Amino acid sequence: MTNKKHFTPWYFINFSLMEYSKSSLLQKRIVSSLNKGSAQKNFVLWGQHPPVFTLGRHGGIKNLKVSESFLKEKGVQLFSSERGGDITYHGPGQLVVYPVFSLHRKRLDVRQYVHNLEEIMIQTAAEFKIEIKRNRKNRGVWCENRKLGSVGIAIRHGISFHGFSMNVNLSLEPFRWINPCGMEGVAVTSMEKETRNRINEKDVQKLLQKYFAAVFHIEPIYSSLSQLEELLTPPSGLMPNFKIG
Repeated sequence: MTNKKHFTPWYFINFSLMEYSKSSLLQKRIVSSLNKGSAQKNFVLWGQHPPVFTLGRHGGIKNLKVSESFLKEKGVQLFSSERGGDITYHGPGQLVVYPVFSLHRKRLDVRQYVHNLEEIMIQTAAEFKIEIKRNRKNRGVWCENRKLGSVGIAIRHGISFHGFSMNVNLSLEPFRWINPCGMEGVAVTSMEKETRNRINEKDVQKLLQKYFAAVFHIEPIYSSLSQLEELLTPPSGLMPNFKIG
């Protein structure tokens, strides 16, 4: 039985399509609230992004194989991120999952945490008869030598944010414009490509949420962006220069 005195709730918050820059700002706001102790809660953001290349802490601009003017012409943004890793691509048809919580409170070290995120994708893919596995040298999940999901986290004062992405039915063409995760000759795949069947992102997201809860041994509370203002409850009112929704 859960000891309610020490129970820290997990809020699952869905967004349909959000600019990467806005999701990054939102995560920073949650991290700040958790660090100040104004919200003893855990959050997991679920959604998708418009087309964007993100550069991790290890850089990645050298692994962009096209010009920035080409990206502008194609309507693809370029954004520097605090997460680990090199360059990667996000776009519609790829699910992103951003857990924001205290690793210390959950008694997780970074290695076990990343292992857990990979396990969620492995179990989800198995529901579609897709066999994926880990690669000890390159984190994420793989179908043989084809990458299907990526992990990239950031940690600030013990609070983890960013997370993982899983390719469902997105266009894979933009991955040809980069060396994915800084690796030359790496192929990227999707669940739709591996099964040769149309796969709905909402079905995959439900499974990811199911296995997230199972792997982390939690009971999620489903909430919304509009309720996040109240959940964060900063002591001196809302933080300036940001509006949720």
